[in-house]
Amino acid sequence: MSNLNSGRDIKNLPDLKLALVQTTLVWHDPAANFAHFEALLEQARGAHLIVLPEMFTTGFSMDAEALAEPEEGASYAWLRAQAKRLDAVITGSVIIQAADGSHRNRLLWARPDGEMLHYDKRHLFRMAGEHKHYSPGERQVQMELHGWRIRPLICYDLRFPVWSRDPHDTDLLLYTANWPAARRLHWNRLLPARAIENLCFVAAVNRVGNDGKGHPYSGDSQVLDFQGEPLLEAQAGDGVLHVTLKATDLAAYRERFPAHLDADSFRID
Repeated sequence: MSNLNSGRDIKNLPDLKLALVQTTLVWHDPAANFAHFEALLEQARGAHLIVLPEMFTTGFSMDAEALAEPEEGASYAWLRAQAKRLDAVITGSVIIQAADGSHRNRLLWARPDGEMLHYDKRHLFRMAGEHKHYSPGERQVQMELHGWRIRPLICYDLRFPVWSRDPHDTDLLLYTANWPAARRLHWNRLLPARAIENLCFVAAVNRVGNDGKGHPYSGDSQVLDFQGEPLLEAQAGDGVLHVTLKATDLAAYRERFPAHLDADSFRID
C-alpha cells in the first residue's frame, strides 16, 4: 500500500508539545526507577506527550523470566497514575508477561483518561539474545493524540526500513531505545533517513549511563523534521527536553514536495 493518500487535512491540527526524558536507569530495580522518573516528570508538565526510554523500569535486560510483570501490573498502574497527574500521554517500554505466557518488550501508551494501549517490539536484537527471551510483535500500531497520528517503534526496529515505512498517513514516528554508544553513528544516521523517506517528524529517546553489563549509552535523543533536520538534539545530557511540533510546517512541506504520490505499494506479511 502507498502512504499519505488519505486526503486528510493536517494543517489545522494544534501544535504538539513533546517532552523527552533522557536519563540513567537503575539496573533491575523498578521501584528505584519509578521514584527517579516521578521526580523528573515534574519537569515535563505542559507537554501533551512524554516519552521514556526502552525498558525504563529495568534497563535492557535478557532476564525476562525474573523481571516480567503481568499485564495490568505495577508499570500499568504507575503510568496511569502519572498520566492522570500530569494530564498527558506517557509512553515507554517495559518487560511484560502477556496473557498467552509469552514475554514481550512492550511499549505502553498511557492516556490521562486511564486508557492503556500498547505496541510489542517487532525486531528483537539477536546480538544480545533478545530473540531467545522475548516474542516479537506481529503488527504495526498507530496512536492518535489531538488529531496527530503517531506510530511507536522500539530501538532495533529503527534498522528495518520496511517496518518503519509508513502506510498509515503517520505524522510522527516515535522511537524509544536503549541504543549503545558503540553504535551511535548508526543511530544518528538512520533517524534522519526515517524522517526523510516517510515525510514526517521523528522523535527518538535513548538512555544515558552504563547498564548492569557495563555497556555505556550516549543518549543522542533527538527530534527531527520531515527533511531530517534537527529540531532538538540532547547529546549526552541527563534531563527532560521539550520541543513543539507544528502541523502547518508538515502540511506545507508535503504539498510542496509530494514524493508520497510516487511511493511503491507494498504489503507486510
